[in-house]
Amino acid sequence: MHLIRHGEADLAVRSSEGLTTVELYGELDLVLVQRVRPELDVLAREASALTVDLRHVTFCDASGLGLLVRCAQRVRRRGAAWRLICDQPPILRLIRLATLDDVLHPTPPDPPPARHPGRPGRLRV
Repeated sequence: MHLIRHGEADLAVRSSEGLTTVELYGELDLVLVQRVRPELDVLAREASALTVDLRHVTFCDASGLGLLVRCAQRVRRRGAAWRLICDQPPILRLIRLATLDDVLHPTPPDPPPARHPGRPGRLRV
């Protein structure tokens, strides 16, 4: 696995075992879209499975939605797996209002692993 942070920490890419995860940071507006579109286009063409994580995005406008739709469609057109992680209520609401649920399929983040009661560091069998 490798982590690549780009520019002003707008984008982080992690790849491991065929899965590529892109974390976006900041406001997903026209300025950010113009900065990250080239990298996302490459990943949409090449990744066998692409996850876009919006947990660190504080705002999204129509240009941001357009970028996500473009990316999702390109990934699916190739038969690759697509996932959009989002837990931001305003962004989820925007996706619903734009009727893009069926295109983007936003999902909540995976829950953290369950911790078992008992002594730390010991496995319970």
